[in-house]
Amino acid sequence: MENVLRPVLVVAAALVLTLVAGWVLDLLLRKADARHTETPLWGLLRRCVPPFRLVLGTAALQAAYRPAGVLPAHETGVGHALTLAQIASTSWLLVRIATAVVEATYARYAAASPDDARVRRVRTQITLIQRVLTAVAVVVAAAAMLLTFPPMRTVGASVLASAGVLGIVAGIAAQASLSNLFAGLQIAFGDTVRIGDTVVVDKEWGRVEEITLTFLVVRTWDERRITMPVSYFTSKPYENWSRGGAQMTGTVFWHLDHSAPLPLMRDKLAELLKDIPEWDGRTGSLAVTDTTPNTIVVRAVVTAKDADDVWTLRCTVREQLIAWLAARHPYALPRVTTADAASQDTP
Repeated sequence: MENVLRPVLVVAAALVLTLVAGWVLDLLLRKADARHTETPLWGLLRRCVPPFRLVLGTAALQAAYRPAGVLPAHETGVGHALTLAQIASTSWLLVRIATAVVEATYARYAAASPDDARVRRVRTQITLIQRVLTAVAVVVAAAAMLLTFPPMRTVGASVLASAGVLGIVAGIAAQASLSNLFAGLQIAFGDTVRIGDTVVVDKEWGRVEEITLTFLVVRTWDERRITMPVSYFTSKPYENWSRGGAQMTGTVFWHLDHSAPLPLMRDKLAELLKDIPEWDGRTGSLAVTDTTPNTIVVRAVVTAKDADDVWTLRCTVREQLIAWLAARHPYALPRVTTADAASQDTP
């Protein structure tokens, strides 16, 4: 009976210790989060409670399973399983802590910085660095777990000896993947494109929604997602409307009759712009840019604080000025002039 009761009590005690310690840690983090509202770090660290419980539980079981006689016929297997769980949970805990610190630092920086472009650049860099660190932690943990198996230690020397040849083969086989990987790092630190930038790629207008080490997602104006390899943005030309500032200049064209009242149109444009909230007040002008036998081409130049506002502004100006012309000056709209053919005297 003692041989059965003692292992059960040890496992139960480890479980209770883990739950109580996790509850105490979560309580302390909640109090710290409520006391320090200026930083989200303590709230983010609450995500570390599950891996902390796992680390503590496996550590407690590793210390007590031999004296308690837990599965004495399989001590080696139990110890090995607990070691694997300890490595995995420790890696999970470190990743959660690093993620919480990085996200808290970014949140405080974003709240304090008035430069939206700089904030998006830092966000892009932090996101990619975070993913690299996570991948490194996973690879290291997996390698450490594999090295706990004796056969893996035995073949370690031969693996290292053939690492050069394998590296060359892997490099050739994964050339495209490595190209995208280095392109992702180049985008992160070269500041060529950032999360939230407005871009035009392959004649598609959209906003950069996600950047990983291998691909980039552009969300188009009609809610579609275009997934592209990041190497595209380091090898081909594209338009970045957010580069160097988000302010945009837009144009509106009308094809009108030659008798269109241009001075009145300029006055009306100035009046309309004052009532459109998307206009930033920098530029609002109107001029004739071309002429044809039947019409003239009138262009308005307007400005807004970003690409979304300049699109809305252009549509509003076009719609309201056309409506004004149709109501007040219908003769200014394009017309097809017809006349009777001139008679010719026959000889």
